[in-house]
Amino acid sequence: MAATILVAFLVAVTTERFLEVNNLRNLALQVSIVSLMAIGSTVVIFAQGIDLSPGSMVALMTMVFAVSVKFVGIPLPIAILLILLLGFFLGSINGFLTAYVRIPSFITTLAGLSAYRGMAFMFNKGSPVFSISDSLDPLFYGKFLGIPMPFFYVVFFFALASFAMRYTRLGRRIYAVGGNPPAAQLSGINVKLTQLIAFAIAGFMAAVASILMAARLNSGSPNYGVGMELQAIAAAVIGGASLTGGRGNILSTLFGALTIVIVQNGLNLNAVPTSLQNIIIGLIILLAVGIDMWREEIGLIFQRMIPSRNP
Repeated sequence: MAATILVAFLVAVTTERFLEVNNLRNLALQVSIVSLMAIGSTVVIFAQGIDLSPGSMVALMTMVFAVSVKFVGIPLPIAILLILLLGFFLGSINGFLTAYVRIPSFITTLAGLSAYRGMAFMFNKGSPVFSISDSLDPLFYGKFLGIPMPFFYVVFFFALASFAMRYTRLGRRIYAVGGNPPAAQLSGINVKLTQLIAFAIAGFMAAVASILMAARLNSGSPNYGVGMELQAIAAAVIGGASLTGGRGNILSTLFGALTIVIVQNGLNLNAVPTSLQNIIIGLIILLAVGIDMWREEIGLIFQRMIPSRNP
């Protein structure tokens, strides 16, 4: 949270437009998609994995969704259900290859990053599908009690994920597998199944993000989701999730996502070129990972800097 407040303050100082109502509204809408995807990425990291494929999943699933509704004529509620199942299935493929075929998750999901986007280009001859349905607009831009709908999606899924990780058997197993897989196996936990479920959850959350992306833009495109997987991973790491697994707080991922989106918003408001934006975001990810890797050493340095109260 401290990092989020600091970044927001710096951006507000550099441009007056940051605090404009319309900009803050757009910021809130944008962070909803990234943060929901980041839930899945965080769960995978907790299980000592990494998922590079959700951005490409978004491209594929928005295209499937758009084609299903506009060209095939599938009713919107059924199409939404199908996309959620598709996301769960794609995530399960990543999990199966990682856990049971024993291919490192980095390689598995890197292959998915390429394959899923390639599949997206197979629909509608690789062209975007616009104006999917007028009924999509309320899903993203609608309000309940005067509050935009994405706020409720974020609250619901983060509350559900936080409860599951803290108080359910599955959550405790994910932490245990990420912290020490051999010890988890000896304690009776099915490590492979737990890892598969973690990736399936990530796929499901990518599907949720895909539906919101399609609703926001009322379209599907094979070019959607580029770079979102890195934003999701960065949100998790900035939020305190350890890339070594088994440590972190799912709620902190929300603040990590907000930090990333605020940085990008500030760069856009200050007319920073896209090339430089990518460099800055890359440096932020590198810094966050470095802090995670050197967490103990940094803690020892601070302890030495603070004088001991003992005589």
